[in-house]
Amino acid sequence: MTARDEMLARIRAAVGDTPPGPEPTIARYRTSGGLAAAELVELLADRLRDYGAGVRRCEPDELAVTVGAALEERGAHRVVLPPGLDVPLPAGVERVTDDGLTASELDACDGVITTAAAAIAETGTIVLDGSPGQGRRALTLVPDYHLCVVRADQVVGLVPEAVALLDPARALTWISGPSATSDIELDRVQGVHGPRTLEVILVGTGLVGAIRSCG
Repeated sequence: MTARDEMLARIRAAVGDTPPGPEPTIARYRTSGGLAAAELVELLADRLRDYGAGVRRCEPDELAVTVGAALEERGAHRVVLPPGLDVPLPAGVERVTDDGLTASELDACDGVITTAAAAIAETGTIVLDGSPGQGRRALTLVPDYHLCVVRADQVVGLVPEAVALLDPARALTWISGPSATSDIELDRVQGVHGPRTLEVILVGTGLVGAIRSCG
C-alpha cells in the first residue's frame, strides 16, 4: 500500500457513514431595480458624486454648450476624441483625433471626451466597450481628465441589467469614479492609474425638469 492509499483509507474510515449535509442554498440576486428613468438618473448622479466625479445634465440640443462649459472650467485647450465622436468644441480648443497616438502624445492632451456603452445607477459605474465614440482603452487611462457623455436611456439600475446589454466578446472597461488608490496608511491618492478627474454629462429630453420634480 502506498502512502497515498493509506491516507485515503484513513479518511474513508474517519468519515464512515456520515450522512450528507443539507443541499446548499442558491442565492437569489435581484435582476432589476424597478426605478423610473428620472429616478435612475438621479441615483446615478448621486453615486457619481459620492465617488468624487463631477456631474452635469443637459437636453440633447444643449450638449455642445455643456461640453464647452465643462472644458472652459477645466481650462482644457487640447482635447482628444475617439473616432466616431462628433462633438462641437468651443473656439480655442484644439481637437485631436486619436489615430494611434502614443502614450506621450495622449499625456500631452488636456483631456479626453468619450461616450459610453451603459451606466449603472446603483453602483455609479460607467461602462465602455471600445465601440465608436468610446475608442481604445488607453484614451481613458492616460489623459488626466475624462469627460464622458451618457444618454439617459443608457442608464440601468443594476449590474445584471447592464450585463444583459453588453457584448461579452468586447473589451469592457468599468469605471466607478476617478482613478484612486490608498497606501498602507489609507492616504487616498487620485490619478495613479487613470484620470484624476472624471466628469459625466447626462443627456436626455426633459431630463432636467423631470429630475427637479423628483425633489
